[in-house]
Amino acid sequence: MSTMNEQKKIALVAHDQRKKDLINWVNRHKEKLKHHQLFATGTTGVQIEKETGLKVIKYKSGPIGGDQQLGAAIVEERLDVLVFFWDPLTSQAHDPDIKALLRVATLWNTVLACNEATADFVAESEMLRKPYKKDLHLVWNYTRDRKI
Repeated sequence: MSTMNEQKKIALVAHDQRKKDLINWVNRHKEKLKHHQLFATGTTGVQIEKETGLKVIKYKSGPIGGDQQLGAAIVEERLDVLVFFWDPLTSQAHDPDIKALLRVATLWNTVLACNEATADFVAESEMLRKPYKKDLHLVWNYTRDRKI
């Protein structure tokens, strides 16, 4: 078990064609998000700060290691929620990094929203404002069964 505090650590990521969608989403949920610690990859973080006035801790840009930094933060339990507006119709040069990030987020039972509808449900959930104990059985079973 791992416990998320009331103040969540939320990563906000968007591919180029989805950045405006993410910024619009952040603006719609700004009153809720301002109570949490926000993280983002480089360009997305700069744009969110500029367009919303919210403080964002920025990692590198996704293609130059930001996706991997997010993955590491998930494994180290420094992120609770990943809102990733990805573009499934455009080829990305760093596609292996994206798949690795989504794999790690799933393995570590991270709250993961890859589209606006799911992100809306997360933002409106009472659980966003309460401590939450998440089960890490996938990680522990995986490492136990493989003797890692």
